[in-house]
Amino acid sequence: MRPFARKSASAVTDQAITRFWAWWEEARPELDTLASAADNDKPTEVIASAVSAIHPDLAVEVSSGLLARHSLTVTAAGDPELRSTAHRWARSAPEGDGTWEFYPSRQPILGAVELTLDADGRELALDQMLLGLRVPRDRPRLDVAAYHPVFEDIGDDERMEATLLALDSLLGEDEVARWIGEITTAAFPPIDAVAAAHLPAVVNDLASGYEDGQWSLLEGRTEDGSKIVAVARMPLRQVDHPLFDQHIAITLPYTHASEEGLPAEPSLSALNGFEERLNAEVDAQRDEAVVVVHMSLAGRRLIHVYADPAADVPPRLKKLVGTWTEGRAQMDVGDDPGWIAISPFLS
Repeated sequence: MRPFARKSASAVTDQAITRFWAWWEEARPELDTLASAADNDKPTEVIASAVSAIHPDLAVEVSSGLLARHSLTVTAAGDPELRSTAHRWARSAPEGDGTWEFYPSRQPILGAVELTLDADGRELALDQMLLGLRVPRDRPRLDVAAYHPVFEDIGDDERMEATLLALDSLLGEDEVARWIGEITTAAFPPIDAVAAAHLPAVVNDLASGYEDGQWSLLEGRTEDGSKIVAVARMPLRQVDHPLFDQHIAITLPYTHASEEGLPAEPSLSALNGFEERLNAEVDAQRDEAVVVVHMSLAGRRLIHVYADPAADVPPRLKKLVGTWTEGRAQMDVGDDPGWIAISPFLS
């Protein structure tokens, strides 16, 4: 098992975030003055320079706030490996006041359908945007094909940039990450297209089918032909647990197996009992960790857990792992903010 004393990437990030908010406190009078001007570019430039010390790929936006005069958003801009950094930045922010409020992702805009966006120098009115919508089979996603009359006169990159901005305005960045799948643009109206204004209602309808959470049974084979049986959360998305970027992999060898290497009695009952205790432990700290996938193959059960590094979850799980009696159990702990270790199971 990897040593817990190792300084994680999140700990280094937390230090950079602490330095940012110390800078913010000192720079606040100047930032208030800059933000009071009509032009948001200058405060954005100043703040972006300080944010880059946390990570150079974080995006910064200053705009009118919902509850305060000004909104400061520091976002991962769609990069799942940076999402936890943006959320840690927001978690450490001072309490919002009448001047500033803070967000780790772009928020939906009230009355977004009335907006006019800039698309390569052309005006793009959202009330003229049409969307072709399709729900792929067995996926909690909505594929979107966007059309706007302006698209006939601009390039592919500009179309996509305008479409992404429109989706963020209508749904908010996190909801786009949760529910929107493939995004394409079209030079002609898609068949059975609907007005963009209807997108939030369609997404809400899709989401209502997954309110309680589900588990999905999956089967496959390794490169050498060994059978794999896996059970994964459905939907399974990193955006639902943005602070859980610590990956805990538990490997349990089992003694009794079928010809295909899958667990047989009495090992199967022992594994089920272990997972019941593991789930009880994790459920007791629901805001700190989540069990996402477990799979059986070639005489071993592999369980994936993701946790908030600040919660110190591994020592508690280590005690449980130590109770396994069918061979030497293993627990590996590492940083995985993009949930790369379980990417084939993400939905």
